[in-house]
Amino acid sequence: QVQLVESGGGLVQAGGSLRLSCAASGRTFSSYIMGWFRQAPGKEREFVARFSGGNTYYAESVKGRFTFSRDNAKNTVYLQMNSLKPEDTAVYYCAARESISSEYKYWGQGTQVTVSS
Repeated sequence: QVQLVESGGGLVQAGGSLRLSCAASGRTFSSYIMGWFRQAPGKEREFVARFSGGNTYYAESVKGRFTFSRDNAKNTVYLQMNSLKPEDTAVYYCAARESISSEYKYWGQGTQVTVSS
């Protein structure tokens, strides 16, 4: 079992920055593939970033602005978000899965990010 708790969301002006954190419980945290997703009002949840196989993958809409990182010693992953735009407004979720061939099984409760124009 893995429990995930996000933090770091808030209200920021366009062009600003936020860093989201996702703290995970469980001794096998380092073996999980971690990802970030977001869901804007009235829209489906969408992929933002993930780290797997030593590589980081980003949605085209955030590439060059967002940076995914993880600290296995702290059981935490981060999403540094720079040059934020109003269209980045959403609830952001971190998620964990056991392998690249499995679905994301564990989800956090989400943290709200609001970017004002």
